Amino acid sequence: MRKNIKITAAAAASAALALGLTACGTASDPGAKTESGGKADPSKALVVAASPTPHADILNYVKDNLAAKAGLKLEVKEFTDYVLPNTATQSGEVDANFFQHKPYLDDFNKKKGTTIVPVADVHLEPLALYSKKAKDIKDIKPGQTVAVPNDTTNEGRALKLLADNGLITLKDGAGQDAKLSDIKDRKGLEFKELEAATLPRALNDVDAAVINGNYAIEADLEPAQDSLAIEKAEGNPYANFLAVKKGNEKDARVEKLAELLNSDEVKKFIEDKYAGSIVPAFGAVKS
Repeated sequence: MRKNIKITAAAAASAALALGLTACGTASDPGAKTESGGKADPSKALVVAASPTPHADILNYVKDNLAAKAGLKLEVKEFTDYVLPNTATQSGEVDANFFQHKPYLDDFNKKKGTTIVPVADVHLEPLALYSKKAKDIKDIKPGQTVAVPNDTTNEGRALKLLADNGLITLKDGAGQDAKLSDIKDRKGLEFKELEAATLPRALNDVDAAVINGNYAIEADLEPAQDSLAIEKAEGNPYANFLAVKKGNEKDARVEKLAELLNSDEVKKFIEDKYAGSIVPAFGAVKS
């Protein structure tokens, strides 16, 4: 992370942590280009780079329904890779981006020397536990086999989900990059590591599997209805967020967009359109 609501892998944080994907998007309009510490012209459009779905869909909802009333001019630039949105934001070709989560951004900044920072969490593409044999998480018993993604980011997410739901215990200090060797107590479970994209097909061969949201939807699984356990949204480090170059966080247009992206209207749009395939990563708006 569905046919018409397919979630991009960056957000789902599946295999998209590779930084060398071929770029297909462009960012030719500089919009309201700013330098760190500078002030943007509030009358100019805020140009935001975004993955097509669901990121650009959410931004276009804001553009079409909320921006004008809030006095914000918004332009959405779609990218289909996971490098250009950050490099274009760093260079000032675009003002902000919306396509990634914090572990990916931290890795990108470290490897590329960029200074992109999060502004506001918007949504989560939830990773969840599924089974064709168990009706409830309590039905997962010792001796059964659970499949998990074999890439670093998603395996760590999967193990945390299992630990949060009492199926395993992780060693003290096991973090986002937890591996099978970091399991302190397997509670009798066996584990199979598979490529994230193959996990839905493996459901017939294992007792349960932890599957990324985008791959689940492609396999006609609905995270909110079909899963035995699902990631929580609020405070989740894999929430996708609006981001800018460091120093531009206080751009009035960025602040306004962040406010709109965290509005009750956007929360309802996400819940209605995606029906649990993605979920808001922020709570109700405080009046």
